Amino acid sequence: MTRPSVRIFSYSRCSTCRKAISWLQSNDVSFELFDIIENPPDNNLLTKAWDQLGDRKYLFNTSGASYRAIGSSVVKAMTDKQALEALEKDGKLIKRPFLITSDGKILVGFKPDIWNDLLLK
Repeated sequence: MTRPSVRIFSYSRCSTCRKAISWLQSNDVSFELFDIIENPPDNNLLTKAWDQLGDRKYLFNTSGASYRAIGSSVVKAMTDKQALEALEKDGKLIKRPFLITSDGKILVGFKPDIWNDLLLK
């Protein structure tokens, strides 16, 4: 069975991202790697992720310095358009890793059991 190729947006200094990449490699899942800081997901991908996840809060890296610098109250007060623009502008605001399967499913964060269900079955 050929496993789907995925695109993964990652940050090299993020230990969770490194674990996710290692998981992909050890499970023979082919992937294309993007630096989330230099090439964050575009508005179209962020909108798709938002639609799939059901709430924009799942897209934000709430433990990151960029998020803390803005402040949760400011993020919560943003319009949907402002939130998408902020995410697109600053890759460090995006929960990572950010993964897109070949059939358009999007995962944020690394939960091996969920990745296993989606990518290996």
